[in-house]
Parts: sequence; C-alpha cells; structure tokens
Amino acid sequence: MKYHHLILSLAVVFALPTIALAKEKGTSADVEATVKKIEQETLDSLLKSDTSAFEKYLTSDYLGIGPDGVTQNKSELLSDIKSGTLKLESSTMSDIKVQVADPDMAVVVYRTNDKGTYKGKDITGEYRWLDVFVKRDGKWQIAIDQGTPITKQ
Repeated sequence: MKYHHLILSLAVVFALPTIALAKEKGTSADVEATVKKIEQETLDSLLKSDTSAFEKYLTSDYLGIGPDGVTQNKSELLSDIKSGTLKLESSTMSDIKVQVADPDMAVVVYRTNDKGTYKGKDITGEYRWLDVFVKRDGKWQIAIDQGTPITKQ
C-alpha cells in the first residue's frame, strides 16, 4: 500500500511540469489574440483621431520611439493625436507576429502601410513596428514601441 502512494506521488510530481507547459501553450494563443485585438483597436482609434484606446492600452510609463528617432511619452503622444499633429488618413497592418516571452510580457512585430502627416510633414509610406506588451493588474498594455521606415531598394 505504501508503494502505491509513493508511485502516485511521483506520477503527480512528474506530471505537473507537463500540465503547466500545456497550460502555458494554451495561454500563448489567448495572449496572441488579445494583443492583436489591442493593436487593431489602437489603429482604429488613431484613424479617428480618438485617444480612448491609447489612454486604455498604454502604460503610464509608456515610451515610444517614432520613425524619426524621437522619443515620446504617453501624454506627448495623446497630445499629438488630440491636436491633429499626428493625423493618419489610412493605415493597414500586415505581417503580424507575436512572441509571448512569459506570462506577463509579449512582443509584437508588424508592418503598416500609412497615409498621413506628422507636424505638417507627409509621412506616407511603409513602416515596421515593434511593440512590447506587459500585463499589469491583469490587463495587457503597450509599454514600449518603435517604428522604423521601410525604405524602397
């Protein structure tokens, strides 16, 4: 009888990592769907010059690096959107890849084809974006992003 308990205990101990790994894999798909939804919501919000999605989905200590190399915090980005300093007429996302680093962090890389202006300058073109998501208080938010222009060869 003692051996049955020992064998059962060992089976449970050895099975736990497998169960945890399976759970984590299921979570990755959920995280991927969630962050993709957030990316779409923020893009839709930007196209309407509406800051509501950005207020919701950017961390309070957000740091953005624009395609021009200039850094921007959350309040500066919100101000640019509200004032029309940043204005997108159209934008389409493609080639979206999500890497779930751990249960509280994910990285999203995607491409956009944009038509718009920033500070009165035409910014129409293709860009590659990298967004770092963190999970805080049970909610996924963008902590850091960077945009890079894709130059034509």
